[in-house]
Amino acid sequence: MPIINLEDWKKQEEKNKDEYGKCVIDRAREVMKLLDLKEYEDFDCHKLLCDADKNIKDGGITGFQEGCIAQIISHCHSRGEEFRKKWNKDYGVGEEKETYNPYR
Repeated sequence: MPIINLEDWKKQEEKNKDEYGKCVIDRAREVMKLLDLKEYEDFDCHKLLCDADKNIKDGGITGFQEGCIAQIISHCHSRGEEFRKKWNKDYGVGEEKETYNPYR
């Protein structure tokens, strides 16, 4: 998983050790693994998050958690900028904005 911002990733892991936060970290890690697979060269953000959720098999996540996952991926993964733009497009936010919570 090509993490380009290891320092930020480690900070996120360290800050999110409680059950709610760990769920975000686990999903973000799984999404980043999936982004590295050939079958996800062209991806839909929602499907990618759903696939990660199915792989982890521990229940669903909230919309706020989805936004946190999107932010972590955008800041830490080599395809983060691509993910951010698709995420914002899917939720009707301009590409230039750094917004991740679909319910703002």
